[in-house]
Amino acid sequence: MDALRRTWRKLDEDGAVRAVVLSGAGGRAFCTGIDRSADVPQPASPYALNDPLLSAGPKAAGLWKPVVAAVEGMACGGAFYLLGEAEFLVAAEDATFFDPHTSYGMVSAYEAVLMAERMPFGEAARTALMGTAERLSARRAHAIGLVSELTPPGGAVEAAVRAAAVIARYPTGPVQGTVRALWAAKEAARAHAFALAPHLVSLGSLPPAAQAARFAARDRDHRLR
Repeated sequence: MDALRRTWRKLDEDGAVRAVVLSGAGGRAFCTGIDRSADVPQPASPYALNDPLLSAGPKAAGLWKPVVAAVEGMACGGAFYLLGEAEFLVAAEDATFFDPHTSYGMVSAYEAVLMAERMPFGEAARTALMGTAERLSARRAHAIGLVSELTPPGGAVEAAVRAAAVIARYPTGPVQGTVRALWAAKEAARAHAFALAPHLVSLGSLPPAAQAARFAARDRDHRLR
């Protein structure tokens, strides 16, 4: 996460950078979140939560240059922290989106809030509550407004670069001012929801050992919708 935060800061400080394309590597997945084997120490207080992904996104790092996300393959769990802070998403037709938290005994708090800002409430609720049993197809994601453009498999990055290149031709002041205006429209609701999130995660999530047991016994079957 530190490397990602440093990257956002470098992009912000580089005056030659006027727009950014965010993609995964390899095509199999955009991002699947933190490795479950990673040790993330937690505070003893139920009123606090150590979530390293909270500072992983561009806006959390203070980058107000437009970010276009190019999604190929799976985007799940922690990916929503990144997608939730992009200006818009381009996805290949074989991309999928899902939130595994509830399946493994975890509260989906920050992820659910971020997705509720980007898709109709019922769709965000279904994605968060159905867990690993369902995956949202790129076509469905496009139909509900989560994705702004669909491409053939392997074409998301090229399309995202094309859009970013158009934006980069415009004056930076008006572009960044527009980005800030767009995000100001939803900052109050997000701040309120994020203030509740640590308590909901602490109170509602199963103990780590129980989460690990559910993960080990997970059913890999899923429905694509």
